[in-house]
Amino acid sequence: MVDASSWWEDLNNSPLWQDRIFHVLAALYGVVAIVALIQLVRIQLRVPEFGWTTQKVFHFLNFLVNGVRSLVFIFRPEVQNLHPEIIQHILLDMPSLAFFTTYALLVLFWAEIYYQARAVSTDGLRPSFFTINAVLYAVQIAMWLILWWKPLRIIIILSKMFFSGVSLFAAFGFLLYGGRLFLMLKRFPVESKGRSKKLQEVGYVTTICFSCFLVRCIMMCFNAFDRAADLDLLDHPVLNYIYYVLVEILPSSLVLFILRKLPPKRGITQYHLIH
Repeated sequence: MVDASSWWEDLNNSPLWQDRIFHVLAALYGVVAIVALIQLVRIQLRVPEFGWTTQKVFHFLNFLVNGVRSLVFIFRPEVQNLHPEIIQHILLDMPSLAFFTTYALLVLFWAEIYYQARAVSTDGLRPSFFTINAVLYAVQIAMWLILWWKPLRIIIILSKMFFSGVSLFAAFGFLLYGGRLFLMLKRFPVESKGRSKKLQEVGYVTTICFSCFLVRCIMMCFNAFDRAADLDLLDHPVLNYIYYVLVEILPSSLVLFILRKLPPKRGITQYHLIH
């Protein structure tokens, strides 16, 4: 245990290893961003006659979130020294909110599929999606403004607990609508075309996204109250690596792989918009 603790401290306190770990994170985020961009271009070339479908927006947001994260980790020491300090919080926190919006699109899409299959109106789903996101961004911006005006420790804690609550909300969104869609597909006749593939797809994505947002929720609670678990410090590179790989890089990579199928050229249906 002493050796493990010493190894952890040596890595955290080494400027060389700090740079290496942050550059590895930047490279991983860059790869995910490039994959999302390539997939977006492939979809556009496949169905140029369609506008910004859910699938295209999903891949564009993935590219944006991972691209910004990559740039932040490339210049992580410089970001840590930015003043006023509120700029640091914005650069580190905004991608997390955008990550929530990106994957909330999947929840929205699944909710539309589920209610349409049950002949229930979906007119209120998209306005609810935009309203929820607008409220979340408004609350976060308000916290940033308060921090800019008076940087109190309690506001930083509240901001991190807010992210924890948002993550828990997203986790249960995936559990609720992913679970409902999975059970609905399971009731389809066994001989239904594509039933098995759709079951696997929904099951895998639900499990991955629920787990990633639940882990983020728990980690943000520790992050808020335990300085040893603070993710905003340069001398916690190992913790940063574990956290961001588990809650963003690995889930994004797996979901992009699972949803890699291109939409058909003709006769595209709503269900294919997220394929």
